[in-house]
Amino acid sequence: MQIALLLSGGVGTRLASDIPKQYIEAGGKPIISYCIRRLSSHSGIDGLQIVADPSWQGRIGEWLRREDLGKKFRGFSKPGRNRQLSILHGLEDIREYADVSDYVLIHDAARPLLSERQLFDCLKAAVGHDGAIPVLPMKDTVYLSEDGNTISALLNRSQIFAGQAPEVFRLGAYYEANRRLLPDKILEINGSTEPAILAGMDIAMFPGDEGNFKITTQADLERFQRILAQNVSLEP
Repeated sequence: MQIALLLSGGVGTRLASDIPKQYIEAGGKPIISYCIRRLSSHSGIDGLQIVADPSWQGRIGEWLRREDLGKKFRGFSKPGRNRQLSILHGLEDIREYADVSDYVLIHDAARPLLSERQLFDCLKAAVGHDGAIPVLPMKDTVYLSEDGNTISALLNRSQIFAGQAPEVFRLGAYYEANRRLLPDKILEINGSTEPAILAGMDIAMFPGDEGNFKITTQADLERFQRILAQNVSLEP
């Protein structure tokens, strides 16, 4: 079984909006709706768990009635103090109905341009591994600075990659990897794959999709709106 964990607990402060970015309307519906429809309609996804603040769960429930085409919604999970604790809460709830050998696919509700192909590639890349992450190669020269003011060392950009979402992991091993970071270390985690690497899990890389960007700033939102205006179909 392969369960999608959709993260929608963020407050989106960098967008300077009255509501979290994933609930802003674009193309006549909230941004999260595009993610719900894509994940629910994909044949490789068997269930959908959503991390969301209780104050938004009622509204999301209304959107699910329209967008959960595959009827795969399994429940809500509460947000944590940071993104990784939110993931852990989701994993705890998923363990109630999934096996430790199953996969959990983690995606951000603020990434509405997830394609069917990217989902397929993610699930395929994880086969035979403990997990998989989409990555993008670095295009610019990368430097290391220890003090933030001067260059300390040159880095080989051919060996450096930027991680994307969705990421997929073996449920049991990834849950334990996160549990080991409690109570404080987990608050320092910035990326979903970090706990897996720290635990020595075997994580495969596969090519990411530059179009699958995260809406974080006003410029990102305007970029997404332009894509919608070009009549690009986002339907499954």
